Amino acid sequence: MPNGVNGVALAVFIIFFLAVTVMGFLASRWRRPDNEHSLDEWGLGGRSFGTWITWFLLGGDVYTAYTFVAVPAAIYAAGAAGFFAVPYTILVYPLIFTFLPRLWSVCHRHGYVTTADFVRGRFGSKGLSLAVAFTGILATMPYIALQLVGIQAVLDVMGVGGGENTNWFVKDLPLLIAFAVLAAYTYSSGLRAPAMIAFVKDTLIYIVIVVAITYIPMKLGGFDEIFAAADKKYTEAGAGGLFPAPAGQWTYATLALGSAMAMFMYPHSITATLSSRSREVIRRSTTVMPLYTLMLGLLALLGFMAVAAGVKIANGQLAIPQLFEDMFPDWFAGVAFAAIGIGALVPAAIMSIAAANLFTRNIYKDFIKPDATPAQEAKVSKLVSLLVKVGALVFVLTMDKSVAINFQLLGGIWILQTFPALVGGLFTRWFHRWALLAGWAVGMVYGTVAAYGVASPTQQHFGGSSKQIPGIGEIGYIGLTAFVINVVATVLLTFILKAAKAPEGIDVTSPEDYTADAAEAKAAPTLRPGTSPAPHPS
Repeated sequence: MPNGVNGVALAVFIIFFLAVTVMGFLASRWRRPDNEHSLDEWGLGGRSFGTWITWFLLGGDVYTAYTFVAVPAAIYAAGAAGFFAVPYTILVYPLIFTFLPRLWSVCHRHGYVTTADFVRGRFGSKGLSLAVAFTGILATMPYIALQLVGIQAVLDVMGVGGGENTNWFVKDLPLLIAFAVLAAYTYSSGLRAPAMIAFVKDTLIYIVIVVAITYIPMKLGGFDEIFAAADKKYTEAGAGGLFPAPAGQWTYATLALGSAMAMFMYPHSITATLSSRSREVIRRSTTVMPLYTLMLGLLALLGFMAVAAGVKIANGQLAIPQLFEDMFPDWFAGVAFAAIGIGALVPAAIMSIAAANLFTRNIYKDFIKPDATPAQEAKVSKLVSLLVKVGALVFVLTMDKSVAINFQLLGGIWILQTFPALVGGLFTRWFHRWALLAGWAVGMVYGTVAAYGVASPTQQHFGGSSKQIPGIGEIGYIGLTAFVINVVATVLLTFILKAAKAPEGIDVTSPEDYTADAAEAKAAPTLRPGTSPAPHPS
């Protein structure tokens, strides 16, 4: 760690930060609508983004500060087991190609802003809709916090804020300033701000990764030396060398599969999807998304490079920022730190907007003020987006930063429990609404209790996301186990409830809604969630 402030790197970081701040505020004038006081405009950018903007926004779900900080940090600490993020982003794209276009169509046809809107319309259940909204908000909070941890990591490595003994306010002041700026331009510009900044973010990320995987290996003697050093470290540590031990293969596979299924259940992923202007935009964007996975695999190698470079830090989250500090010239270290910092701002903005939309449409409007106007919805969503960020900031300032990734993985366990209602609902109406709600509750309780019982060297509870799979005996991802229990409970209860002729609720969607394109969706009457001139019970 540096003894003082790296002035050059800090100056470069500040220049980029100021540039994206200006862009964030100017974004409110980008494609400015006649009436901006609605969730469609503030929270979805007017549903007008084309292929490249959508691709950059969706890319923000892959390349966050978590990607830059936590994925290589996991490899730095545990070896190849940390590569689970690479196969899961390979698995996710064929999956989302099958259901995101259907979701886009039905949401545009009915004016849905959130996944909970769709669930309510499909199953006629406010309770199930509330469960989906609650889960989305709950799972998003630690994800936003992880972005702020990424910003704090680069600030720590640059020497900003003083040491551990510095007054807490002085130490955290730079993070508070970054938070305030993020909150201000998100409130002002809505989704247009991260959409505009995403261009700068991804350009910086690609430049940094390309330079890192060529420049750093040359300084370390090539990849042979890097892999040899990493293999030696993991072998001596009893981790089995570069490859994960056979005992960890179930964990690796289930974590990759479960994470792939959970990734586009997050509200911010759906927000980026619904902001696009046509069904074809979604299809084209998902076909080029694997370009991000290619770069993710290269980024993950930075964990091995940190080992070979002899990076020694107490907090693994600082491994990659410290590697950049040690290996790059000061000016380019500033560029790399800016890439991480901006890589945190973009997804944090989208996440806070998505969580706010869920609260506004599926809690405030459904249960508090059913007659809320579009302008009132937009105002409430703006205010809630601020509260969500404050909650994430409190988490960062009060919790141990080294466990941030475990809390984000806990969010993955939770959000995966909405998969049956959302993805299942896009293809079939067979599931009973009460069965889906009960299955969700069972999965949430099992996943939370199981994760609570996992200990680590630094935590007595919530120390990881893997535990023995009941009936199999192997160690696997808790989220996937909870999902299987969720599905089994949902199927069994659906048979029972259908046999008992329990009321199934009204489906306000029709089969053609799921394949409608932009012109058809625009021509159709916009329906508020839960209303329809022609209900479809099946």
